[in-house]
Amino acid sequence: LLAFCGAENLTVVYGMEGGTISVNCTYNTWQQRWREKSWCKQVSETRCQHVVSARRFWLPFLKNRNGTTSIRDNIHEGVLTVTMKQLKKQDAGLYQCKSDFLGETNSLRKVQVEVLTAVLETQMPEEPRAVQSISSIPPEADFTVFYIIAGFLVTKFLVAVLIFIMVYIWKNRETEQKNPDLHEQQSLPFTGDLARGGISWESTA
Repeated sequence: LLAFCGAENLTVVYGMEGGTISVNCTYNTWQQRWREKSWCKQVSETRCQHVVSARRFWLPFLKNRNGTTSIRDNIHEGVLTVTMKQLKKQDAGLYQCKSDFLGETNSLRKVQVEVLTAVLETQMPEEPRAVQSISSIPPEADFTVFYIIAGFLVTKFLVAVLIFIMVYIWKNRETEQKNPDLHEQQSLPFTGDLARGGISWESTA
């Protein structure tokens, strides 16, 4: 991320810790093509600590490196490119692209490097995962549960009917045991008819 401050020719560059940033410093190719270019870190108002220098003009496309910082000077397009890798908190600060020629130093661009700490991802709560696992039950499982419930209800119904029949039979037997005379009275007329029929048959004979 870049932010520019044109009044002071200052560029603010934001990079993530452990990440990489690149800064382009442009210059006038006619005036500064043959000058030595470098990248330094401002440690005080008057002192800029040297970090890395670009190759001389006869090897313009080769990169020069100092640790995780590299620099490349394209004299044909007038662009000095500085790349900082594996950023650390201590890499933050004010830097300069500058050119030197016969003891004369010119600042091409001032760059404020800010290193941000990555935000850790928070874990998802347990409830959404549980809901997701419930919603992922296959349709076959729903039918199986339905059949189990239906079978259980039918079994209960059959057991209730069986108990009702057994109670009904038990009550009938209990009633017959308490009223044996009623059973005999119901069978006596039939016996008497047989007797009378027998007498009538004998008399006729």
